[in-house]
Amino acid sequence: MRKNIVAGNWKMNNDLAQTETLLTALKAQKITSDAEVMVAPSFTNLWSAYNTLKNTNIEVAAQNMHFAANGAYTGEVSASMLKSVGVKTVILGHSERRAYFNETDELLAQKVDAALANDMRVIFCFGEELSDRKANNHEAVVGDQIKNALFHLDAPAFQNIVLAYEPVWAIGTGETASPEQAQDMHAFIRQTLVDKYGADVANSVSILYGGSVKPNNAQEIFSKPDVDGGLIGGASLNAEDFFAIVNAF
Repeated sequence: MRKNIVAGNWKMNNDLAQTETLLTALKAQKITSDAEVMVAPSFTNLWSAYNTLKNTNIEVAAQNMHFAANGAYTGEVSASMLKSVGVKTVILGHSERRAYFNETDELLAQKVDAALANDMRVIFCFGEELSDRKANNHEAVVGDQIKNALFHLDAPAFQNIVLAYEPVWAIGTGETASPEQAQDMHAFIRQTLVDKYGADVANSVSILYGGSVKPNNAQEIFSKPDVDGGLIGGASLNAEDFFAIVNAF
């Protein structure tokens, strides 16, 4: 039985004081759904977040990591560093990392391998640009992103993989894929897994939707059979909005 998951990606927002204020507000909220809840603060605030949330049902995730265990990679953070501050889940492949930092499928495959080798769970992101959608090429683009970065893995590895479909044209734009568009793509993604690994693996993998999910549209999006939750951006920076999404199941 796959899990419903709602993860908040805080991106480059909130200093330490702001982080602590938001974490306190999150702790005051009540979870009424069966969703697993995660938040991903900036690197500088991971330890504080872990300590604040360690006795709650909210997990702390990281927004990125390097593929190397250590070395001359100024400004980077390794899997073991994340684990040393209590972090066991990492977001990889976000469209902003791909666009602004030129992360390729090949690089992301290395990062995925490093995370799994360190017994971490991966939230793996992918999605098409607006031009791909207009050219009716969105399935090919998404299929290639998944295959190039993940299909070297064996089936058991997918016990520690969560997929996150994020149409790039709907991230931070206020635009949202319709629930039907989200379901169609999620069904395609699951079928892509079926074709490679079989139905048992495909039906065990949670597939999240990311792209301007809000309290007023979360319930309809999450009601679709192949949508197992959301990777939430801006709305995760407000405790009440975030938990309205968490409780939309």
